[in-house]
Amino acid sequence: MYPKLPDHFFHVQTCLLALLCSAFVGCVEIPTGQESAVVTRAQMQMGTLVKITAVARSESVAQAAATAGFAEIRRLEELLSTWIPTSELSRVNAAAGVMPVYVSPETLAVVQRAIQAAEMTDGGFNIAIGPAVDAWRVTEGQRIPTEAELDALRPLVDLMSVHANVRERTIFLAKTGMRIDVGGIGKGYAADQAVEAVRKAGAVAGVVALSGDIKTFGRLPAGKMFPVGIQHPRQDGAVLAWIDLQDEAISTAGDYERFFERNGVRYHHILDPRTLQPVRSCQSVTVIAREGVWADGLDTGIFVMGPERGMELVEQLPDVEAIIVDAGGRLLVSSGLKQRIRLP
Repeated sequence: MYPKLPDHFFHVQTCLLALLCSAFVGCVEIPTGQESAVVTRAQMQMGTLVKITAVARSESVAQAAATAGFAEIRRLEELLSTWIPTSELSRVNAAAGVMPVYVSPETLAVVQRAIQAAEMTDGGFNIAIGPAVDAWRVTEGQRIPTEAELDALRPLVDLMSVHANVRERTIFLAKTGMRIDVGGIGKGYAADQAVEAVRKAGAVAGVVALSGDIKTFGRLPAGKMFPVGIQHPRQDGAVLAWIDLQDEAISTAGDYERFFERNGVRYHHILDPRTLQPVRSCQSVTVIAREGVWADGLDTGIFVMGPERGMELVEQLPDVEAIIVDAGGRLLVSSGLKQRIRLP
């Protein structure tokens, strides 16, 4: 988890009091009056560039709020990163097939929500799929594994063998060789927790952006919401749609960041846990939810489900909206977003 740049790269930054959200620029003029101060800082955490914008009544409070947000993300990274040998998830993976591992409430919560996201998406989201992703080596090796290789890995990609015991507060992987990676949901969870830390430190509004996982709260000075641009999956540097967010999170899964092409076929990193092959029914899925953990956890699962079934799920979920681009480039927008998005 968190070894390199993200699967779907958005960013939030400031350019002299102009707020830039996602991979595209949504410029918002931020007043510089005495009533509020806006601070934006960036650090490398969780294997990516993390940016925090805090709006507060003074610069000192805004700075302290941003510091609190970074501290919370760093704390969670020490628990959840599989690239830190001493992290709780690393210890869970090392004990696969041997024994349960006692974990913190935060680690248990992330794994529980990952299992819930899997159930909601009919297994489309699966935190145990890492061995198959490694076999493809989409970015590093650009190789196509054989069916025999994938068949050998299939028993390890078994979410039913991931046991999260709430009463004992343990996680147990039942099969030797299994490992879980919460990178597909952990950044959304971290954004949620960082927002709470920023808020408790005195900020009245702000943005926490962990690469493609963005969580906003409150409004900008002058009452403006936070503008976010959604990347077009087939036009580099182009905006698919704009949306303004308030007290919401956004996350995108796409086939356009980590992929290679061979003989006219695109091979990317989003695999169907049933076939262990790249999913072909979508180009991108953007999910907007009240909590980052759900926006982050659902986008990949819906991508695997496909546009029709995925949108049916979204319409059934409260406070969840989506924008889906199917394999042919058709744009599907959930009912709650149709009056909110702005097309370029």
